[in-house]
This record gives sequence, structure tokens and C-alpha cells, in this order.
Amino acid sequence: MTAPLIQNRDILENRLKELPAEPGVYLMRDATDQILYVGKSKKLRSRVRSYFRFTSDLSPRIQRMVVQVCEIEFIVTDNESEALALEDNLIKTHQPSYNVLLKDDKKYPYLCITWSNAYPHLYITRHRRLHQNQDKYYGPYTDVGLLRYTLGLVKRIFPLRQRPKPLYKDRTCLNYDIGRCPGVCQGLITSEDYRKTLSQVAMIFQGQTDELVKDLKEKMAQAAAQENYEAAARFRDQIRGLEQLGESQKVSLPNSTVSRDALALAMNDSRACIQLFQVRAGKLVGRLGFIAENQGDDPALILQRVLQEHYQYCDPVEIPSEILTQYELPEHDFLEAWLSQKKGRKVSLIAPQRQSKAELIELVERNAELELTRTQRLADRDAAALERLAEVLDLPEAPRRLEAYDISHIQGSDAVGSQVVFIDGLPAKQHYRRYKIRNPEVRSGRSDDFASHAEVARRRFGKMTPQDQPDLVLIDGGKGQLSAVMAVLMELGLDHLPVIGLAKREEEIFLPGDPIPIRLDLQDPARLLLQRLRDEAHHFAITFHRQQRKVRQQASTLDEIPGLGQHRQKLLLEEFRSIARIQMASEEQLAQVPGIGPKLARQIYLYFHPDTQAESLGTAQVG
Repeated sequence: MTAPLIQNRDILENRLKELPAEPGVYLMRDATDQILYVGKSKKLRSRVRSYFRFTSDLSPRIQRMVVQVCEIEFIVTDNESEALALEDNLIKTHQPSYNVLLKDDKKYPYLCITWSNAYPHLYITRHRRLHQNQDKYYGPYTDVGLLRYTLGLVKRIFPLRQRPKPLYKDRTCLNYDIGRCPGVCQGLITSEDYRKTLSQVAMIFQGQTDELVKDLKEKMAQAAAQENYEAAARFRDQIRGLEQLGESQKVSLPNSTVSRDALALAMNDSRACIQLFQVRAGKLVGRLGFIAENQGDDPALILQRVLQEHYQYCDPVEIPSEILTQYELPEHDFLEAWLSQKKGRKVSLIAPQRQSKAELIELVERNAELELTRTQRLADRDAAALERLAEVLDLPEAPRRLEAYDISHIQGSDAVGSQVVFIDGLPAKQHYRRYKIRNPEVRSGRSDDFASHAEVARRRFGKMTPQDQPDLVLIDGGKGQLSAVMAVLMELGLDHLPVIGLAKREEEIFLPGDPIPIRLDLQDPARLLLQRLRDEAHHFAITFHRQQRKVRQQASTLDEIPGLGQHRQKLLLEEFRSIARIQMASEEQLAQVPGIGPKLARQIYLYFHPDTQAESLGTAQVG
């Protein structure tokens, strides 16, 4: 096993000399080659050397990290901005145990605009997908009720697609008739014009409502001057709606003429709750929330991590000229230069000590304390439920990692299995897994839940590592399903794992080898926790089952189009994501898909629009 570098000063000194005095990212690894820490610096050599110079000056957590470092890896970048972006990506990918990690418990929602689509969608989600760089996420918002209200008002102010799928195949619905929808499903608005409308909507979530109102007032005056009173009235109604939205956002804040963001946190022994207030000309246009585990970190370091995470994905227009922070940040100059470069003009990072700016920070901190109290209350509830569960099941200690499994199908067709994981009573969705049942005996008209559970158990636990070993396994079902899983675990030599079955009818808990089930009171914390876990597994399984059924049905529809094989069907669905969107696409959009071309695009378009072919034939006959 490789010895820590700090135990051999000669090797350490030689390794430090190899580091260049250039910007980049460094990775600290332990004896097992696991990444302990990822950091960035404008001068790698001096920054990394500082860890080993006077370790007593470091925080206790970083001191523990330094004595484990056996290797230092570095990546040179062209500038500091690239180093920051690379550091952020590496932290997200590797989740190093000594970095400040923001918890993603899906509690706070985002507002997403899918700019990657020809006709972008606008929706609320609790899962931020960063693989599609064109899509834009705003948030995370702490008040989902206010976010839903805002989105509902926006859909009344602007003509937007109101339904995820068309209601009718060959005509518009009532939303088009009353002016709520521009007729996207029938191609009555071009992609370019629809995206212009979405650009106005984006301004609201970027905190530019006042600029949008000013622009609409100019357009209203221009339309009135041209005696286009219908358009002028439409602009007037939009302005009134936006002013109504502005009144709901307005709060009493000091110095209401300046736009700024304010960042503060509150923390206890286990977690930190961070709040970010977005103030634009006296209006609180956004209140965002983040949660981080407290591992003895400096509060300023946690704020710095949140600041990097948030502004990394912001458009330049969303970055205010002034950002207030509760504490002076460790890399103040670096971050100020990065933000200024990203915005294209000077951005000031300020840790105010008095007067109106300090009052705003106090307001943000007070809200962070309230959120901390709320989250701690929920954490205490979950901890009590886990302790109760250990008591009921006679476990040696409260289980930390719970796993649940369910099977979903319709009379055997499209059978799938689900694995969900709760850690400390909260969903850990990064560990969720989905399984397509491969057993040829399970097919349409022939189901076998026992065999399906056994297959999932063999595939999951056959590859289990010590890091992902569960403290308790829950099987959705009674004695039969439980026995099928236990038979597999016995084959694998894992029958020591705590496994239970939860039957839906009476919510009875079955234990291996015990014919008498455990029955708990309706409001028993252990029963409520198991129900939450089981329901999550059921929802995850049935969602995947519906996706598989939808894909199969889509493929069967596309199979009817001559010349459209499986590969090209896949390309179309990857581009448009659904049959409905393929149906709405123009010939030009279809032809742009790799491997399709104008001739096949014409066939696809005519398949979904047979009236077009009839009309062209009729015109030819008349001619």
C-alpha cells in the first residue's frame, strides 16, 4: 500500500516541484486511488504547497484529508475560468468526500425551458439534467406554490403551448380559440416566432420584468399609432398581467433602486441551509435554496461553493453587478474576476458590515434559519422513524440505507423492475435503478412476479460491493415474493441481509421463515416510512413500465411507414422524443434529422398528414 506523502518529505517535495505555476485543477488521491478532494487555483504550485506547509492553519477536516494524500494529480487549463468550470464538473462526477457537497434531495424545484426543442417546452421539475447544454434551468426555488402561481400567470399572459400533447390530431383545441395557445400542434406558428415568445417569458425568470414591460409599452404605442388596435390591446393585457405579477413579488427592501443578489446561510452540527435572494429594483424576484452537509467546514467555504454552483449555469444577463455575501469568501478576487468576465462588465463581491446592505444580509440569514429549523424537524422525524423500525424488526441499529423493489407489467407485457434507495429517510435518486425483465417465460399473457423478483435480486446483489450494501431490503409483496428473493440471496451467500416483505392489502410486514406477519398501527412512524419507501418503488416501476409500453407502441406506429427502419426510427425519436412531436414537425425539420433526407421526410410527413396528399392530388386533377 502506498504511504501518505506527508510521511516522506523527499517524495512530497519532488511531487510539489512537478506542479506548474499555472492555472488549473488538482486532485488529491488516497492509498486506494480514491479522489479525496478536488480544488482549483490560478497558480497550482503555490496553492497545493500551502496544504503541506503549516497544517495547523488548516481546518480540522482538511487536516484529516492531508494525512491521507498519497498522490497529487493536476490538470492545467488556459485560464482561471476554465479551471473553475472543470473543478465543478469533477466535483459533480466524483463527489469527493472532503469537498463541500450540495445535497440534491429533490426538495427544491426548477423552472426549465427546453431550448433544445424546435418548439421549447416550459415546465417545473425537481431534477436538473445538465447533459443538454441548450436547455435552461432557473432556480432552485424554495416556494413551489409561488413558482406554480407565476407559471400559471405567465401562461395566461402569453400565448404558449398549454398541453404536453395535442388533444386532436387534425385540429386545434379551445386554448387556440381563446388565444391561450398559438396553435403549435398544427404548425400555425413558426418555430422562430414561438421562440421569440419564450424569450420574453425567460426575461421574467431572469429578473428582467421591468425591461420587458418597457419593451411591451413601446410595442403597444407603435401598434396604436398604426391603428392596429387589436395588437395594442393584446400588449396592454400583457403589461397588466406583468404588473400584477410584479405586485405579488414586491417586498419592503432597503435601497430599492439597485439590483443585487444576497447570499447567507444558517447551520447546525449536521447541515447548512443556504438562501439566495434575487433583488431587482426593489422586487424580490427569486428566493433560491441550497442544502449542504456540515462536515466542520468554514461557513464562507460553503457560501463560496454555492456561489460557484449557481452562477456557473447563469446567463450573463442574470448576474447582477453586485453580490452580497454573509462572509468574506476565501477566493474573493478569483471569483470576482470570473463573474466580471462571465457578465462582460464589473461585478462586485461585497461582505457588508453595516447599513442597508447588512440589513439585507440579516433578512436572508433569518430566512435561512427558518429553513434550517424546518429541515431539522423533518430530519428528526425520519431519525425517529428509523429508530422505531430497528425496534420493530429487532435490528442491531437504526438502518441508514433502505432499498425497495417492485415489479410492474400488464398481464406480463413490458415487465420491468425498480430499485429505489432511501438514505437517512430521504430518497437518494442517484442510486435508483431500473430493470427490464429478461426472462423469456415472462411475456404478454404470462406473468410471474416471483421469477421477476428473483431475476432483479440476482442482477442487483450479484454485483454488490461493500459500499452499496443495504441495511434493510423491502420487497413489495407477501410470502411468495419474499421467499423468491431469499432463495436467490441464499445462493449468493447473502441470506444474512435483513429482508422484509410488505403486503399491500393489510400493510402486513413479513419476515423470512416467520408465518405470522407484523401488524403496526396506522400512524406508527415505522409503518409510514415503509409505506413511503414502497410507494416510491411502485411509482418508479410503473413510470418505467409506461415508458417501455409507449416506446413499443411508438415503434409499431413508425413501422407502418415504408423505408423507415429501426435505426432511423431511433434517430427520429431521439430528435423529437415522441410520435406527437414527429407529427407536428414540418418536412424541412424532418429532413434535417441525420439519415432521413427530403424524400423520406416527405413520406413521413404525408403519413401523418394524409389530407395534404389528397389536396395535392385534387389540385393536379383539376389542373
